[in-house]
Amino acid sequence: MTKSDKKNLPPKQREELLGALKARFEKNGNRHKGLEWAKVQAKLEANTEKLWSLHEMERTGGEPDVVDRDKKTGEYIFYDCSAESPIGRRSVCYDREALEKRKEHKPKDSAMDMAAALGIEILTEDQYLALQKLGKFDVKTSSWLKTPSEIRKLGGAICADYRYGRVFVGHNGAESYYAARAFRGLLRV
Repeated sequence: MTKSDKKNLPPKQREELLGALKARFEKNGNRHKGLEWAKVQAKLEANTEKLWSLHEMERTGGEPDVVDRDKKTGEYIFYDCSAESPIGRRSVCYDREALEKRKEHKPKDSAMDMAAALGIEILTEDQYLALQKLGKFDVKTSSWLKTPSEIRKLGGAICADYRYGRVFVGHNGAESYYAARAFRGLLRV
């Protein structure tokens, strides 16, 4: 089996995923006003590797949903829209460098490596703030955010959550990890 074969979902899984995505799309119309499911589905069916990534987002607890459409490229943009940070991606440090620096009590993985393996990008601060306009996310958890290089060079990484009626963007050492912190991703299709 080749690497590309592994990224093709069997027909039954593809059908189940499309059903779950359609149900979520219909239930959360406020996230994608003016978009039509039939057009989203056609784009998905034409991009099987993207379906694999969406399946992985779903499998790890992200509950992906369409949140926008890029007017220049025509791509649909999916974000992890689970109420809390995706449970299957928690207890990870920020990146490979941070993981390698830890000598004891290493986490199982890093957010950046895990995102790359899933074929998705970690949300930036601006993207996270846009997500929070669609609902209240991370009221009990937090999410790593794509960290600007000038912060990362100093050993830090940024994270965010929703508390006390507002979004807080904070920081930690990139090597830290918590049972209630994961990361949220996005996928362009």
